[in-house]
Amino acid sequence: MNTVERKTVRTIAIASGKGGVGKTNIAANLAISFSKLNKKVMVLDADLGMSNIDVVLNLATKYNIKHLFTGEKTLKDLIIEGPEGIKILPASSGIQELTALDEFQRLRLIEEFETYDEPVDYLIIDTSSGISSNVAFFCMAAQEIIVVTSAEPTALTDAYALIKVLFVNYQEKNFRILVNNVKDENEARDVYRRISTAAEKFLSISLDYIGYVPHDNSIPQAVRQQTAVVEMYPGCEASKSIIDISRRLAKEPNDNIKGTLQFFLGGLLKAKC
Repeated sequence: MNTVERKTVRTIAIASGKGGVGKTNIAANLAISFSKLNKKVMVLDADLGMSNIDVVLNLATKYNIKHLFTGEKTLKDLIIEGPEGIKILPASSGIQELTALDEFQRLRLIEEFETYDEPVDYLIIDTSSGISSNVAFFCMAAQEIIVVTSAEPTALTDAYALIKVLFVNYQEKNFRILVNNVKDENEARDVYRRISTAAEKFLSISLDYIGYVPHDNSIPQAVRQQTAVVEMYPGCEASKSIIDISRRLAKEPNDNIKGTLQFFLGGLLKAKC
């Protein structure tokens, strides 16, 4: 990365224990909401074998991260522009060997980020679902981890399993919980209490509740149109919740947000083991 100016970059991994809880939709809408706050945002689709962000936002991708690993293209060649000017680094679809990066691929990714010199305020990492080595790799490289869950028992169980793996295997203690697709604040708080109680009892760690997104028929309508709900229905309850979460996150003091993209690279290097 250019050494003349090293802007602070906030890196946030969006993760979930299981698929179907709306993780990618949350990541895309948060990115757009941050951009609406005049932030420079990049989204890394880290579900490397099953590309999703470009599908959610109906973006045409000529190249993807596979072309970076083969050396055919650079990071700048891959990046496409999405709604509100967000930058997206697309994954590949149906490439099984990318579901677990090897040492060479990780080093190649690090090298490419080192040469990237465009301004970035927020790097949003949309991880794959579950507890694969790729998920751990990107979560441990990020400065913050937002775990998306719903009220479904399997979603709660799998979210806790993800937290447990990252704590036990990588000593990660800081997790933020976002509850999706619930009827109201009371149900969201109940979901948070259940997972938080388990984490305190069995792992001795505290989880941070950052908000919820209510069940809203506008979301599936926007998904079918391959448009972000904050763009298509900015006044609906789901959009208002997402925008509120982005505003509260953006207002947090910068004292706890240390580093540039080089900090992210340091996280990638540390996460290699």
